[in-house]
Amino acid sequence: MPTLYVTAPPDAAPDLARALVDERLAACVNRVPCRSTYRWDGEVHADESEEVLFVKTSDARVAAAEERVAELHPYDTPCIERFEPEAVAEPFAAWIEDSTRPD
Repeated sequence: MPTLYVTAPPDAAPDLARALVDERLAACVNRVPCRSTYRWDGEVHADESEEVLFVKTSDARVAAAEERVAELHPYDTPCIERFEPEAVAEPFAAWIEDSTRPD
């Protein structure tokens, strides 16, 4: 079961999470507040508020979830990273598969 790691501004994170779950591209999205420091357009931006979104999805839906995040995300270059866990508890994996199955 892949998990996407996405960062987003706090005002955009709830809508991103909701859209992914509503559209069955994710079974669950955990949102965690964070502070980020990064370089953009040659300048260092320090102590920026963001939220980390952990997007739980299925192998069959991960590409569509990545595409949808890119479409909805307000950043020009959103952080979208894929984690491929080697082991997932079977009941949790079955729940993700069921929750991301298109209607």
